[in-house]
Amino acid sequence: MDFRKGMPAFDISKQDTDCRLTPPLRTFECSSYLLDVASVIYLAPGKEMPDVGDEGRWLIIEANDGKFFGTGGSWKRSGEWVGYGSLSENDVSLDAALAAARQWAEKYDVPTIWIQLAP
Repeated sequence: MDFRKGMPAFDISKQDTDCRLTPPLRTFECSSYLLDVASVIYLAPGKEMPDVGDEGRWLIIEANDGKFFGTGGSWKRSGEWVGYGSLSENDVSLDAALAAARQWAEKYDVPTIWIQLAP
């Protein structure tokens, strides 16, 4: 049994999804498996996202003229760096920007999505 109450242990290598368990354990159901969920933190006006260094994984959504632009950086499992730049169709609302950012954050193990609504 898994350490979580009543959750059976499983072999993720046999799954065709990108579900996996990695710290930190902020999780939700994915099919019948668990996934990490990125935290969402709203920055106060005038505050900046913390520096995560060259090896860090990050994603920020910034408001500008009624649009919401997402940028980020992370690492593929192969060790190759990958960048995130939001698409124009996702910039139209905070909900759309956050939905797209969450998908990317989950795919590339980004632990936190920072949101700056007022620079």
